[in-house]
Amino acid sequence: MADTENSEGGAPGGDEAAAPKKSKLKLIIIGVVALALVGGGGGYFFLAKGKKKDEHAEAPPAVKPLSFVEVPEIMVNLAGQPGERVQYLKAKLVLEVKDAPQVALITPAMPRITDMAQVYLRELRSSDLNGSIGMFRLKEELTRRVNAAIAPNHVNAVLFKEILIQ
Repeated sequence: MADTENSEGGAPGGDEAAAPKKSKLKLIIIGVVALALVGGGGGYFFLAKGKKKDEHAEAPPAVKPLSFVEVPEIMVNLAGQPGERVQYLKAKLVLEVKDAPQVALITPAMPRITDMAQVYLRELRSSDLNGSIGMFRLKEELTRRVNAAIAPNHVNAVLFKEILIQ
């Protein structure tokens, strides 16, 4: 009889123990589903927001086309140590300006720009022009000097059409 009491008494206790396990399982499932919904909603929000930005980015306001001014070809000998062989630099430069009216303002100053470029390039050594960093420094310095020569006008950049060191 003790066995039947335990099995009868144990059954209600066993149901109570099984009920919290099912309840915990339900909470875990509900939590996972809620987390998936929140994550999916957040992902959709960011993707939809990104698409809207792309739609606006595709239609920027009309930008005026850039204009370019060609500088006559420059050929100079580079500075070197006495006894070294003479090296030459040949460069074709192009000035980038914001709009076409500036081209007409810069063109009369072309002799000044050519003179400034020749004076600066003659003081360079071939080691100053090695690698991409040397070319970047040359471009930045020429841009700075051209802007000083044509002030109050302004160029965006000095571009190399051709550069040769021999």
